[in-house]
Amino acid sequence: MKKSTLLFSLMALTIFGGLYTEKNKGIALIFPQNAPFKNGDLIFQTSLSSQSQAIQLATKSKYSHCGIIYQEGEKFFVFEAIQPVKNTPLEQWIARGKAGKYVVKRLKNATQVLTPSALRKMKQVGEGFKGKNYDLTFEWSDDKIYCSELIWKVYQRATGLEVGKLAKLSSFDLSAEAVKKKMKERYGDRIPLNETVISPVAVFESELLITVKSN
Repeated sequence: MKKSTLLFSLMALTIFGGLYTEKNKGIALIFPQNAPFKNGDLIFQTSLSSQSQAIQLATKSKYSHCGIIYQEGEKFFVFEAIQPVKNTPLEQWIARGKAGKYVVKRLKNATQVLTPSALRKMKQVGEGFKGKNYDLTFEWSDDKIYCSELIWKVYQRATGLEVGKLAKLSSFDLSAEAVKKKMKERYGDRIPLNETVISPVAVFESELLITVKSN
């Protein structure tokens, strides 16, 4: 056997043997060029939290939770506003949602906008929110923060883009009993109807985004 042929055979055995071993260990090797997700993608799900039904009824959407996908090494994480704001392994995040269903969206011009420097800026902005408490009363301050607010502010402050149209709390349908109950629980008799808000569905329906994956 020629030396070149032998060398190629040994290299192939090493590479593919290594992949087989890692696969058997339950480790999914992800190559960036073939990854189904990209840094800065937005992911949406139907949450199983106690307030999810109220959010769905008030906003007329089945999607009640969302976050930003980032890749670190070979693993993907979701930067999300729960209690507290943090990075959650993607698989764990998906498993928390209803029936494991999700939708991933991406900027239409992500290649041009989400440059390495822009992504670094997004992460820097996000660091300012990490560890903060979840905002149960959906206020527009930075003291506490909720999921779609986190996405909107990170994108706006890092790239200048407003992903989703801001609204007032009064623009939502607050007539359902589940919504009334949750509002009473959170605000008592003083509902801040003029509060600026950004809902998961407003981000989801942004004309700046395209759907790249769903299950």
